[in-house]
Amino acid sequence: MNGWMMWSVLAGVVVILELFTGTFYLLMVALGLMAGAIAAFLQFGGVAQAIVASLVGSIAAIALRKSKYGTLHRKDASRDPNVNMDIGQSLQVDEWKDLGNGKYGARAMYRGAMWDVELQHSAGYPGAYVIEEIQGSRLIVKPS
Repeated sequence: MNGWMMWSVLAGVVVILELFTGTFYLLMVALGLMAGAIAAFLQFGGVAQAIVASLVGSIAAIALRKSKYGTLHRKDASRDPNVNMDIGQSLQVDEWKDLGNGKYGARAMYRGAMWDVELQHSAGYPGAYVIEEIQGSRLIVKPS
């Protein structure tokens, strides 16, 4: 088997492994392996093939890391409306109790059940509020 065929088969194996893991970094390694296959096809020596493969794979991985696809942006699930359908919904609070330190607490009916409600940023007045975060069984709200 020719050298370029072995590099290509190895690149194919790495692509298959990427399908199982779901990481783009293995695709960048596969790009480097394909560059090694091209170097072998152009009759470069074995050391030159390895250097080309490692350089192309490394540069591709670094470029991926610097791109928007290389970093994972984790959102706080307690504040993410894509994770929790209650974020952004409104509820009615009739009475607030001062908890100290600028926090106000209440009990309010929401979705057919009584919930603990907490307001952190302003004085609590009866009225409509919007849910901005959920901490366990407590709704953190802001004025609507």
